[in-house]
Amino acid sequence: MSIADHRGPDGPLPRPRTLLKGAPAVLLGVAGCSGGSRGGAPASPRPAATATLAGLPKVPAWWPSPGDVQPEVKVRAVELVQAIGSWPAGERDAAMARVGALGLEPALVDQAGALRPGGAQAVLEVVDAQYGGILADSASVLVVCRQWVRRGDGAVVAGGTTVDVRLQKARPRWEVTALRPAEPGAPATALSPEAQRVLDAGASIRLPPAAVADIRSGQVHASVVRALLDLARTYRIDVSVVRSGHPLKVFGTDRPSDHPRGRAVDVWRIDGHAVVDPGTSRALVEEFMRAAAAAGSYNVGGPLQLSGGAADQFFSDDTHRDHVHMGFRG
Repeated sequence: MSIADHRGPDGPLPRPRTLLKGAPAVLLGVAGCSGGSRGGAPASPRPAATATLAGLPKVPAWWPSPGDVQPEVKVRAVELVQAIGSWPAGERDAAMARVGALGLEPALVDQAGALRPGGAQAVLEVVDAQYGGILADSASVLVVCRQWVRRGDGAVVAGGTTVDVRLQKARPRWEVTALRPAEPGAPATALSPEAQRVLDAGASIRLPPAAVADIRSGQVHASVVRALLDLARTYRIDVSVVRSGHPLKVFGTDRPSDHPRGRAVDVWRIDGHAVVDPGTSRALVEEFMRAAAAAGSYNVGGPLQLSGGAADQFFSDDTHRDHVHMGFRG
């Protein structure tokens, strides 16, 4: 997560530098994004990543929340992912031109990985755009996607990924320096009953495609799985990131993140309310953060700095304004 993502025996991590004031929210209506999922009614269940559909769906537009820190940074990351991962019939190979039209380096397309699965046509929904880290002059935006691709035979296959978009401050707009799509790994030959229960939880634990693949890989620690099941008894949880698609190191430091080791999970929406939304009850967020600690998390981050708990168990910073982070030792 951010530079405050992990606090342990080595003591607290350095704090982010002062940020610039956020720009006004910008609506993105390109074919692909789910702003409707920010803070409103719970989204309808989505098809599984392997489902074959009758046609390409219409997807709502994504937009930043009024509560977002520097929303223009997220907008920049999202528009690039959309330009690469959605295309009208016959224009898949025009991705470099679309990226160039955004004033970005066309060669970024070569780093797109799972965003370019092949096919004649595609639409992309951005489920969430979450900070993996935000400093004064650099950022990581984790763009969580669902994607529907029409193959050459006309069949439509649902999938998706999470992309760690790295950015540097520049004028007139932030520049994208790298794309790092999720690499969940192959499915495990067998899963624990608890992991299968998480996959089968439906509306109580909503998992985007990369998170589903993470659980199926068998590389997510049992402590994470048990905590999700525990919390789902009380809350409806929308997960953004589990293991893959997250920076390997706590952003801005040389410290390993708990996420790639399968020992952390991020939640961006609780009971249908986005954590970043100023209209979301702070009491709900605090209650959830404390429940996460009770479920075994040694490192709970979110938009609120809470008192109590073990030493440094709770933390808050600008990166965690848009989600609740739960880290586990094992």
